[in-house]
Amino acid sequence: MIPALLLVLQQNPMTSDDVMGMRSLGGVSLSPDGRSIAYAVSAWDRSGDVPSRRSHLWLVPSDGGTPKQLTFGEQGESSPRWSPDGKTIAFVATRGGADEKPQLWLIPTDGGEAQVLTHAKEGVETYSWSPDGSHIAYLSADPPSTADEAKRKHRDDALVYEQPTTRTHLWVAAVPSGDSREVAHGDFTLSMLAIEGEPQWSPDGTRIAFVASPTGLLRDLRGTAYVATLATNTFDAIAPEYRAAPVGLTQPVWSPDGRTLAFTTFPQGKVQGDSIPEPVLNDGDIVLYDIASKQSRTINDPTQPVTLTQLRWTPDGKSLLFVAGDHVYQNVFAFDVASGHYRRLTTERVVGSISLSRDGSRVAFGLTTPTSPTDIYVSDLTFAAPKRVTTLNPQVASMALGETEVVTYKNDGLELQGILIKPVGYQTGRRYPLLVEAHGGPTGATLDDFKTNQIWAGRGWAVFMPNPRGSEGFGETFMRANINDLGGGDYRDIMAGVDVCIRRGIADSTRMAFEGWSYGGYMTAWVVGHTGRFKAARMGAGMSDLVSMYGTSEISGYIGIFEGGRPSVATMAKYREQSPLTYADRVMTPLLILHGVSDPRVPPGQSIEMYRALKDQGKPVELVLYPREQHALGEYAHQVDRMQRDSAWISRYTLGKQIQ
Repeated sequence: MIPALLLVLQQNPMTSDDVMGMRSLGGVSLSPDGRSIAYAVSAWDRSGDVPSRRSHLWLVPSDGGTPKQLTFGEQGESSPRWSPDGKTIAFVATRGGADEKPQLWLIPTDGGEAQVLTHAKEGVETYSWSPDGSHIAYLSADPPSTADEAKRKHRDDALVYEQPTTRTHLWVAAVPSGDSREVAHGDFTLSMLAIEGEPQWSPDGTRIAFVASPTGLLRDLRGTAYVATLATNTFDAIAPEYRAAPVGLTQPVWSPDGRTLAFTTFPQGKVQGDSIPEPVLNDGDIVLYDIASKQSRTINDPTQPVTLTQLRWTPDGKSLLFVAGDHVYQNVFAFDVASGHYRRLTTERVVGSISLSRDGSRVAFGLTTPTSPTDIYVSDLTFAAPKRVTTLNPQVASMALGETEVVTYKNDGLELQGILIKPVGYQTGRRYPLLVEAHGGPTGATLDDFKTNQIWAGRGWAVFMPNPRGSEGFGETFMRANINDLGGGDYRDIMAGVDVCIRRGIADSTRMAFEGWSYGGYMTAWVVGHTGRFKAARMGAGMSDLVSMYGTSEISGYIGIFEGGRPSVATMAKYREQSPLTYADRVMTPLLILHGVSDPRVPPGQSIEMYRALKDQGKPVELVLYPREQHALGEYAHQVDRMQRDSAWISRYTLGKQIQ
């Protein structure tokens, strides 16, 4: 106990400067022979008048060793991918003048300057190497027509709402010449926020599988899987039973023998008047499509442990791997193709994306813990003894961190989990101010990973982050448990967790505050309208009026999931009942509201409505709008401002003092 206390005394609590000084791990790519790892590291560059986030590429031996920075471009680089022979690394970078677009670049691994490969007029979005390394497939948006360009110059640029202004299609570039040709053009787009991954080459390099959407709208989860044949420059839709059905798809991936395409489907609801189906929350099904017979095998497993994500084959073709939320963790799972069974390859870990060597003997992946931000680890496919090969943030060792605990409790017959960070130097029997933070979603989750909320622990606060019903990673039934009940059971689950912290003697019930962003912002607005137990609250990019939210958000259908469908005579009472704005007269808690001006997900009108309802009553409220920002704050000064305002507001009204 004494040595641990001495260590804390020698360390310094985390500050906002520490948070902004953190480096983040980007794409991880293991070389085909498994000996080296290429990866991207991003950090704030404060050398100019306006700080900017820059990403550069690094190399590190997979057995461990000194990392080496590979690129130094002024505007940064991202998305490293090894060529199949391991002699070249491709990446995406924007180099040149202000009008330049991101292009594919190639750099030899044995030394030398990077050379640009593509000259796509609208830039490159994502890409993948052909198996023999002679070509690279990439996505690029269609350039505007000459007529459209002329209109733009004269500001004749009226936009038809929800009509695509551009579409993204599939191209192939020859290596090293860069000669490019479009191989799949149609009345669809390959640029979809709801779809992860890149186009997938067949093992023999003659075909490319991809998913396309009819609109590309975020609220449109429909996808059709295609296979393009390069020799004939043709493409055909596969799995006809899913072409006619309203489903969402992940990118199809080829089995090592080229006989099967595997992908995940997410069945959706009835088709609405605009042809877009109503979204449905589900964990998804795995589909195995046989190329020769053109028959599909769909695996719908009621005991499936988690929500499916992007799949990848093991080199022996026996299993499909994926990473998925698993309670308060993010584990690696394997689906056995022969038996149809799932198994966990990791337990109680928070794993990021994985990259395999050609023979599957090694895997590189990101891993974070409560005491360490994400770093790269290497293991065999058992994941039994991962070895850490990077330390991106060595300064964390000098920070005093609060102990993190997974809190398990019950409410309404449900078993619930949340994350509790205890104050730095916590002493049993002493009560501390408590900050409760609700996660986004609602189909999000708080994981047992490294938290910047350690700032609060360093100030002597406990921080509780619950996962109420509706959170992802606890099973499909749990994820759907707040449908038609927003602000009901989820609110009770959160408050039950707060009571656990009080009963355990950790939280001081007279010094509590609440905050959240997105759905967490909604929950903040809901909480202050239903209890006076919190002395201060911060609502970030949250919903207040579900009727106007449905009508103005890019995810209207997602909102309708929880309200019984679109606003109508039949559903209007439910929309009003579950809108925090309805209860604005009850709010007594001082409320700070933060929002990005250009947020399409939760438009800023949601915050303005809540502000107006409280301000006109003379209640303590402050609204801060951030120019240029969308749903998450991205600019350096705005992120710092958010942290400073949070601490000042919450400390002032909870503790009666200002925190610098």
